[in-house]
Amino acid sequence: MTTVAAYAAPAPKAPLERTTIERRAVREFDVLIDIKFAGICHSDIHQAREGWGEAIFPMVPGHEIAGIVSEVGPGVTKFKVGDRVGVGCLVDSCRECDNCKAGLEQHCTGGSVGTYNAIGKDGEPTYGGYSTHVVVDENFTVRIPDGLSLDVAAPLLCAGITTYSPLKQWGAGPGKKVAVVGLGGLGHMGVKIAHALGAEVTVLSQSLRKKDDGLKLGADHYYATSDPKTFEELAGSFDLIVSTVSAPLDFGAYLSLLKTGGALVNVGAPEEPIALNLFSLIGGNKTLAGSMIGGIAETQEMLDFCAEHGIGSEIELIGASEINEAYERVISSDVRYRFVIDTATI
Repeated sequence: MTTVAAYAAPAPKAPLERTTIERRAVREFDVLIDIKFAGICHSDIHQAREGWGEAIFPMVPGHEIAGIVSEVGPGVTKFKVGDRVGVGCLVDSCRECDNCKAGLEQHCTGGSVGTYNAIGKDGEPTYGGYSTHVVVDENFTVRIPDGLSLDVAAPLLCAGITTYSPLKQWGAGPGKKVAVVGLGGLGHMGVKIAHALGAEVTVLSQSLRKKDDGLKLGADHYYATSDPKTFEELAGSFDLIVSTVSAPLDFGAYLSLLKTGGALVNVGAPEEPIALNLFSLIGGNKTLAGSMIGGIAETQEMLDFCAEHGIGSEIELIGASEINEAYERVISSDVRYRFVIDTATI
C-alpha cells in the first residue's frame, strides 16, 4: 500500500478537503499512473452530494484521469513506464459475461466497478482522480495519443466517450441531422464530435447566450428552447437528438422534433423521474433511448478519433483548492466548458 495525497468529500454534501488515501501495491497486471490532470464531471457532484442515492464516504471523485505510467506489474504487456494514459469511469468488471466479451464492460451483468464510489473485487472502496496517483489494471487503462495534450484529453474519458458512443451507434454522419440538447461539458463535446463525423449539427439550448461558442465549436444552427417558436419551426426535423442535460425535460416536446423513425438518446441523468405520454413515441415510430459511456475498446477508438480530428475539450484549468468553488459554478452553468484540476496542486 502507498499513501498519496487526494481531495475527498468526508460526508454527503460536505466540502471537499485535502487528505491522504491508500493506493494498493502494483499487482501483476497493474499500472501505477502519476495523475497529471483530472476533469470535474457533473456526476462527481451528483455522487458527492448523494443526488443519485446513498454513496460511500469518504469519497475521492474523478473519472476523467490523464497521466503518465510510472510503474508496471510484471505481467503488463500493453503499457510501459513513460506512456501517456487515461482512466475513465470503470476500473474493473467480471470480464466473463456476454456484455464484457462484447466490449460492453459498462453493462457488465456481473457488476462493473466504478473508478470511485464503488467497491472493488478485493472488497476495498475505489478512489478517483482527484489524487496524485492511481493504480489500475492495464485492461481498464487507455492510451492517450501524442496528438492530444493531457489537460484537454482528460475530459474525453467521460464527456468524450459519453457523446461519441451514441453518435456512432445511431449513425451520426453525412446526410444526418443531429441536435445536441445543452451546450455544457457533455454538449460541447457532442457538437465537436458530431461535426467531425460529418453530420449537420444543431444546438438546442435554453437561451442564445452561448450561440457564438456553439457555432465556433462546429454547430451549423443554434436555437433557444425557451422560445416556443423553436418547437414549431423545427418539428419533424432531426434524425437524432442527444440530450446532455441533467435537468428533467419535456420529452414529448423534444420527441416532436424528430423525423419519423428518429431517436432521442439521453446521456444526462436527472435526479428526478420524468413523465411521458407514450403517444409521443408511437405516433412517429420514434425511439427514446439511453446511453451510458462506452466500453474500453470504444473509449480507445474515441481517443484515436479525437486525435485524428484535433478534438480536445474546452477547459478551464484550476488548482485543487478551487474544487469547491468549481462545483458551485458547474451547478450554475458558469464554466466553458470543463473544469480540469492540475493535480500538481494537490
